[in-house]
Amino acid sequence: PLTMIIGANASGKSNLLDALLFLQRISSNIGISQAINGDLNIVPLRGGFEWVCRKPDNKFTITTIIEKSEKQDYQYTITCLVNDTKAELYYENLTLLTYLGKNGSPKQKNLYETAEEEAGPPGLPTYFSTGTQSRGKRIELNRSHSVLSQADALNLRKEIVEAIKITLSKLQNIFVFDPIPSHMRNYTPFSETLQSDGSNIAGVLAGLEENRKKEVEKELTHYLKKLPEKDLKRVWTEAVGKFKTDAMLYCEEGWGNSGEVDARGMSDGTLRYLAIVTALLTRKESSLLVVEEIDNGLHPSRAHILINMLKTLGKKRNIDVVVTTHNPALLDAVGNKMLPFITVVHRDDKTGAGMLTQLEDIEQLPKLMAGGSLGRISTEGRIERALKKERG
Repeated sequence: PLTMIIGANASGKSNLLDALLFLQRISSNIGISQAINGDLNIVPLRGGFEWVCRKPDNKFTITTIIEKSEKQDYQYTITCLVNDTKAELYYENLTLLTYLGKNGSPKQKNLYETAEEEAGPPGLPTYFSTGTQSRGKRIELNRSHSVLSQADALNLRKEIVEAIKITLSKLQNIFVFDPIPSHMRNYTPFSETLQSDGSNIAGVLAGLEENRKKEVEKELTHYLKKLPEKDLKRVWTEAVGKFKTDAMLYCEEGWGNSGEVDARGMSDGTLRYLAIVTALLTRKESSLLVVEEIDNGLHPSRAHILINMLKTLGKKRNIDVVVTTHNPALLDAVGNKMLPFITVVHRDDKTGAGMLTQLEDIEQLPKLMAGGSLGRISTEGRIERALKKERG
């Protein structure tokens, strides 16, 4: 339920998160240009059109594996062409992978593929499998959106419809979350969906069905009790205003007669932690929660509380959690059992490309761990030096 991404500054951690955010957007019927450059309602990816491709390229490709079953996956690939004023679809493919044995390459079955070499403006020919040896059924589609988001309206074979449905569902349920405490202190309208900055946390909690609301507030209180210096007795939301359509977040502190405090008086660390717990309690099961700098605002002594919460709630609600961190205290808190679930992001010395390596795949790891804790060897830069040495 928990994957940790570590690495030095400018190693590529944020690029990975941007790629996940881009996939979530294009699967949610957002145009490719808007997914990159944003609009009035969407924050742009870092750098927008100018920096989404690695110089001097004007195209980027993302390939991802979507789990279907124990023996089958879907491989989804999208390539986008970018210039100064727009971005558009250049190539897209969805393939069924079937694993016949423990070793060897999987059997591949092409479900659809675009044909840029046959394209003429403004459309892009896309061939959908018909179950025969032929190239498939040709349909001209729009370059402004992903094929995935356009295929719902097409008359396609059941196998392809199922593949697109599963792929869309997995990508749409990616949630890149960056809770900002200063945005969480205001009154907010009742809401169904948590915003990416956590600004409407009170509205989401207040909008829950009454029994579910009580259950969630009880769990919030449970997970927040040990975070402050003195136990919190209770966390809850209340409807406010003349029409009772807005909400505010409250807590009751354990300091003598200090009483109730609303979100305006809560610490940044408490609010951010509260937002992450809320996301885990309210997101759909089988979704992916992604949080950058997960420990931001938390005291190092609370690192073990954070790790235990992420693992416990992630497993309980069947939500995969991906987090990035620089914090040595957090790395020390994860324990050796988490080593297989830690990925190191680093730069290739020759090309400058960001590379991802499983921590347990570093040959020198046993020797490194014998010389200190994970937090210590990370702080001292020994992981990066070991990777550089192994790459020659």
